Amino acid sequence: MTDVICVRFRTAGKIYYFTPGDLEIKRGMNVIVETARGKEYGRVVSDIRQVDEEKLKSPLKPVIRIATEEDADQETVNRIREKDAFNICKDKISAHGLEMKLIDAEYTFDGSKLLFYFTADGRVDFRELVKDLASQFKTRIELRQIGVRDETKIIGGMGICGRELCCHAYLSDFAPVSIRMAKEQNLSLNPAKISGVCGRLMCCLRNEEETYEYLNRKLPGIGDFVTCIDGTKGVVESVNVLRQKVKVIVDEGDEKEIKEYPVEELSFKPRRHSGQGKDGRKKSREESSEEKELEALETLEAKEGSGSKLDE
Repeated sequence: MTDVICVRFRTAGKIYYFTPGDLEIKRGMNVIVETARGKEYGRVVSDIRQVDEEKLKSPLKPVIRIATEEDADQETVNRIREKDAFNICKDKISAHGLEMKLIDAEYTFDGSKLLFYFTADGRVDFRELVKDLASQFKTRIELRQIGVRDETKIIGGMGICGRELCCHAYLSDFAPVSIRMAKEQNLSLNPAKISGVCGRLMCCLRNEEETYEYLNRKLPGIGDFVTCIDGTKGVVESVNVLRQKVKVIVDEGDEKEIKEYPVEELSFKPRRHSGQGKDGRKKSREESSEEKELEALETLEAKEGSGSKLDE
């Protein structure tokens, strides 16, 4: 076992391990560490803890020092310089006539590198732009193309739930999201309702996926034939996943009646209904169109990859 601390370099960014050495480091402190990009100013997000050495991919780098007031001042200056660098780069992109959208500028703590994050529909030849920027800023320049999800993670905003976007607030990486998750949770397949600000399927579809998978396994499908505890046979009209209740259409003399039963009081053989909407009927043209649109979003997401490119 080895002592480690967890450090982040941006809000909701990826967490990295470093060895504290002989330093008394606590959660909430700021530290200066050596990274692949040079010296960085990061925030400690855990107290010193022990981790099995076999779980570490490579030897850990030690913390250089606990950040001082001078370091904090330098970090503030870097943030100001980044705003100026962003505006200059934006003007130069226009001057070079490049089809790219600048999202953010970031200096390493020691100023040895300046990174620019951008989005574009395809590959961009920015070699001349890099030369221009290098002569302007007199430091190493890196332009990194990111996807729309990373763009939203950087900029932030409010979701349709009224809360701050998950990716900007606490998600350190993006996990794959699929249409199946929306279906499993019996959500509307209208792309406008289950797509996030970035235009991709909402990350929060994963939040309750495991719970819904578990609960749905215990329920019959809509349209399934079931036998009730009183011996009555009927057809499933609807299900309430969270309450684990099932509404069944049963025959009462010459009439049909809908009765609700706890799932424990029903006997059935679960089976899937292919080509049906969430309410058991055949899908309409509108539903099929919405599903095709969602499949296109899913394909785009798979093409871009699920992981964040901000911390590579």
